[in-house]
Amino acid sequence: MSKVHMRKVSPDEADQRLDRWFRRHYPQATQGQIEKMCRKGEIRVDGSRAKANTRITPGQEVRIPPLPDTKAPKRDRPTISDADAHMMRDAVLYKDDQIIVLNKPAGLPTQGGSGVTRHIDGLAEALRFGLEDKPRLVHRLDKDTSGVLLMARTQRMASELTQAFRARDARKIYWAAVAGVPMPQMGTVRFGLVKAPGGGKGEGERMHCVHPRDIDSTPGAKRATTDYAVLTAAARRCAWVALVPVTGRTHQLRAHMAELGHPIIGDGKYGGSGQENLGDGWGAQLGGEMSRKLHLHARSLTITHPVTGKTLTFTAPLPPHMQQTWDTFDWRAADVPADPFEDLE
Repeated sequence: MSKVHMRKVSPDEADQRLDRWFRRHYPQATQGQIEKMCRKGEIRVDGSRAKANTRITPGQEVRIPPLPDTKAPKRDRPTISDADAHMMRDAVLYKDDQIIVLNKPAGLPTQGGSGVTRHIDGLAEALRFGLEDKPRLVHRLDKDTSGVLLMARTQRMASELTQAFRARDARKIYWAAVAGVPMPQMGTVRFGLVKAPGGGKGEGERMHCVHPRDIDSTPGAKRATTDYAVLTAAARRCAWVALVPVTGRTHQLRAHMAELGHPIIGDGKYGGSGQENLGDGWGAQLGGEMSRKLHLHARSLTITHPVTGKTLTFTAPLPPHMQQTWDTFDWRAADVPADPFEDLE
């Protein structure tokens, strides 16, 4: 058994949960043991009791109680197939010493969950590129959403970029094909979102829209804001829209567009894939291949690089199923502005 000692949180360990920080330094301690030591007040931060999910900051001192001398079992790194490793490396849009930017494929979950064993977080083992640790997620995309996904190559970068997303300092623009043509052709959706009863967790969740006047009186409802702009349309049947999630709620873009009566094409959860879209704006079915996959793509991401201070914009090409739809309607990226909201800011 070791003795009680104090350990200071270093500058590159900002904005971490206490339990994750603890396990990183003392891997012999299990999650259950850490939570128990927190409940008993054996683990303290700056002399005060702390919960396992307490966020720690640089300079704070953590009280470390006596721990078993047993070394943590060595963990073998996950085995990744050559095909998956090749796929992940081909998805890299940008890489430097601090960050990696991917064009996430549609249909691949960002993280694991119940019954999910193949996901970006696990396959990131293929993206070490000489570093000891794999890159870390700093934001998420739904399983069926493709496009720009940012990862941090160090813990310090992960903390800084996570904070940037929370502070809404990162600008994300999505492209989608939606049923019908929204009117007006540019606007803002401010419906709140609340988890629907029996909606499951994670990817299985279903969110219910709440009118802005009812948000404060609806238990569990959170405010959500989406800017949208119609870029072009195929008669009244389908429109190419740009979407900016001002807030970042679960399924926000999908639920908001469905609430407007213009669900995203291929969205079986919110768009009623079984309903034929005859041009009146409802139903996510266009027919054939166009109806089978979600037409939502994280087109671009603009951030301030935490180290260089430069403003960087990353752009991801459309996935094959969306490119096929764009070709069918003769929609071309060169014909629309990269940021249709730019003049409004």
